[in-house]
Amino acid sequence: MEYDTSARASRTDELAAEFTALRPRLLGVAYSLLGSLDEAEDVVQDAWLRLTRTDPEKVDAIRDLTGWLVVTVSRLGVDALRSARRRREEYVGPWLPEPLVTGDPADRVTLDESMSLAMLVVLESLSPAERTSFVLHDVFGCEFTEVAQAVGRTPAACRQLAARARKHVAARAPRFEVDTEAHRDVVAAFARACEGMDLAALVELLDPDVVLRTDGGGRVLAARRPVVGAEKVARFLVRTARSLGPPRQRHVLVNGRPGLLRYRAGRLDSVVGLTIADGRITELDVVRNPEKLRSIP
Repeated sequence: MEYDTSARASRTDELAAEFTALRPRLLGVAYSLLGSLDEAEDVVQDAWLRLTRTDPEKVDAIRDLTGWLVVTVSRLGVDALRSARRRREEYVGPWLPEPLVTGDPADRVTLDESMSLAMLVVLESLSPAERTSFVLHDVFGCEFTEVAQAVGRTPAACRQLAARARKHVAARAPRFEVDTEAHRDVVAAFARACEGMDLAALVELLDPDVVLRTDGGGRVLAARRPVVGAEKVARFLVRTARSLGPPRQRHVLVNGRPGLLRYRAGRLDSVVGLTIADGRITELDVVRNPEKLRSIP
């Protein structure tokens, strides 16, 4: 079939409309693999360029455009993830994902409710193949035939990768509240205790085995290792507030769950994601690296 200029332009417009409709899902896949919105945007854009550069007759032969794009984004994501893992080995202090905050570009991302900051930290411990198999099958519901195309293994091998990843995630995944209102109430109480530098109130809100991770990327003040235990975490928070000054805090959704933006001296200082179970905070993820806060108003 020969394509004239007008027919090709019309087909490109159709593809652009389909791609735009699929873009939030594609960004969700890429972000779940990479933990970075900037890198996810690059991967999705690269997938679009590959589609537009594909021979028109081959494009017309694609029976499932959604599947083709998900597989392409995933393949690109796996390559980017391997490169990112090497960079993160040299990262200063704990590495946390770039947070998605309602009101920023996260509005353009279809994000599964399980993809909290804490869950993404767990996924970092998986191999790229395990993570991709788990994310595509367990989170986004892809068939193993599609997963196999993305990972470059057989469907049976991808099934085993997903099972291994599932077992690992089940052992390490954070417990969390399902009730959004209960979660929001704890976040509000936590914000008040931080503003008042109330050590006793903080200890009461924190799970005895709470884990605090702070990501400064070597650019701003942050703990170089996770802080564990209610007393230690509470003292760290109070000490930080006394050193930097109590923050002005704004309630937002961080990766789909109630969290906080913190401002100091009129500038965004950090994003706080909280994992809550049985009315207490079990994990605190504080992103302070300025590079990860650029897209947040």
